[in-house]
Amino acid sequence: MEIVYHIAFGIHLLCVVGILVLLLLQANKNPKKLSAGVVHASLTALVAAVVMVGLWDQAHEEAANHTKFGVKGLVIAVILTLGYKNLKKPVLKNSIWAAMLGLTVLNIVIAYAW
Repeated sequence: MEIVYHIAFGIHLLCVVGILVLLLLQANKNPKKLSAGVVHASLTALVAAVVMVGLWDQAHEEAANHTKFGVKGLVIAVILTLGYKNLKKPVLKNSIWAAMLGLTVLNIVIAYAW
């Protein structure tokens, strides 16, 4: 099960980096358009995170920090919700783009610092 945990961890990392890159690629574009890849990567990152939380006890000896997992799950769920709401719109508002980018960076900082 430890191997499955590490595979899910790698998928989760790639997805979060993918969200960040796809959002940063829109920085210089005017008008901004949300890439469908952001939504797909967000959903995949959320599913991989659920798998990682489920396998935490088999892969680690220390107790799981469920508060951290809950906060990170909430942040990725908000990114996913914003993505679904704005996916079919012809123009992505700068405020929505900045919120999604900020939440992605927040998710990375929480993972690293907490």
